[in-house]
Amino acid sequence: MTDTTADAAARAAALLREHRESIDRLDAILVYTLAERFKHTQSVGRLKAEHGLPPSDPAREARQIERLEWLAQEADLDPAFARNFLNFIISEVIRHHEKMRG
Repeated sequence: MTDTTADAAARAAALLREHRESIDRLDAILVYTLAERFKHTQSVGRLKAEHGLPPSDPAREARQIERLEWLAQEADLDPAFARNFLNFIISEVIRHHEKMRG
């Protein structure tokens, strides 16, 4: 391996390490953000259960999906991915609300 090739490989390894460190920090942010979100949805679930409200609000869910798709486009993220991600979260929230209700 020449010095130039070795230097390029070392720079690539350093960049890879930096990207992975950023990814690890962002993963932690995602986990803590989701935990905070679920604390609020649990409070919503308790309120709904106490007041006999349905565990699902399809109109709000549709607005949230539309909003998230718009945010995804603004952020240069695939809106379909964002929609699928939010649909997964919503299904988990509804499952928790139904559990609280029952």
